[in-house]
Amino acid sequence: MLQRLANIFRVPDLRNKVLFTVAIICLYQLGANVPIPGVSWTQVQLLESKAGASGVLGFLNLFSGGALTRLAVFGLGVMPYITSSIVIQLLTTVIPKLTEWRDQGAVGQKRITQTTRYLTIALALLQSTGLIYAFHGHDQALLGFNIDLIPKFTLWLGLFMVLILTAGTAFVMWLAELITQRGVGQGMSLLIFANVVAGLPSGGRAVYAEGGPLKFYTILVISLALVVFIVFMDNGQRRIPVTFARRVVGRREMGGQSTYIPLKVNQSGVIPIIFASSVLYIPVLLSNIVPWATFQHFVTNSLSPTNLFYILADFILIFAFTFFYVYIAFEPHQQAELLRQQGGFIPGIRPGLPTERYLSRTLSRITVVGALFLSSVAVIPSILMSLWQINRFPYYGTTLLIAVGVSLETMRQIDSQLMMRNYEGFLKR
Repeated sequence: MLQRLANIFRVPDLRNKVLFTVAIICLYQLGANVPIPGVSWTQVQLLESKAGASGVLGFLNLFSGGALTRLAVFGLGVMPYITSSIVIQLLTTVIPKLTEWRDQGAVGQKRITQTTRYLTIALALLQSTGLIYAFHGHDQALLGFNIDLIPKFTLWLGLFMVLILTAGTAFVMWLAELITQRGVGQGMSLLIFANVVAGLPSGGRAVYAEGGPLKFYTILVISLALVVFIVFMDNGQRRIPVTFARRVVGRREMGGQSTYIPLKVNQSGVIPIIFASSVLYIPVLLSNIVPWATFQHFVTNSLSPTNLFYILADFILIFAFTFFYVYIAFEPHQQAELLRQQGGFIPGIRPGLPTERYLSRTLSRITVVGALFLSSVAVIPSILMSLWQINRFPYYGTTLLIAVGVSLETMRQIDSQLMMRNYEGFLKR
């Protein structure tokens, strides 16, 4: 393993890419630890000590690496970009103009990317305004308690803070694109990976302090087993064989090749988990507006991340959203039509509608396994912590999924570049 790691630094181009990626991540962590002017550090420390017990704040803080509770320059992290990417991807199926751009190839993808950036800035403005208002001691539903991080708040200071948070989001987008273009791996995924991994030591320390050594080491052993399970399932895929008919173009014979369509067991990643948490967040927001005592009591007692009702609802929503997202990302009708236009066919299946039915049936069977896997890994740590009454690190399953998934994808990219240069890679063939 050490020999394979040393191979990275023997290739100047790959070595520069890895070092560039590490430098960008270090720069990002610096911005995630520098608070914006006007924030009370004493109140920040108080908020950080309570953040793990707050479901909504804990989830938002997970994707910022703790920068949100510090109201740092990069406090919003990558959440505005994640949200805008999901929204654009969903709208692509219902807005004809976006569908047209998607079908235009590289030119259309460039327009979609630019639209995603504009939407990210708009969302960053809205989120930063709401968070500044909340952290000034106005939103009990978001935090679960009242706290004022900005004791000397003025209108101009608030506008300045909103400007810094929005500019920080734009800068994070630029850093992510730099990693994608000049570094190793997918930039935004690596920044998310850096955020969730940065929270592991503090999360582990909180679990140890609240549950004791026996429960801590039990969770650690279960976590190692889950890591092995995630790696196994992440590599699982169904390969559908495809054969292309031979065609004569001029004096040249084209086609006649065989390939396959890889259908991964977990095609949706952690996006269904984000969807489910967003839906469960809506009643928390409504409880701050709707004056019904019964509804507010239900939200307070039942919609905490370690409550069994919340865990069951989270499991069902993740399972449902996995199907929803997979059928948007991989449309059987579109894939069947694309195969027909390219002169390809699945052996034993006629082109057109029979191919679409075959792809839809195969995708449904694989997605059932993937949805069960994703839902189980997301809630198993939460069930343990609920039974043991540990409330400080409720999103441990999501952290494991992100950390292992991004690590595997980055290792595959490094491995492919090493194999291109005749060096032995990380992964066994």
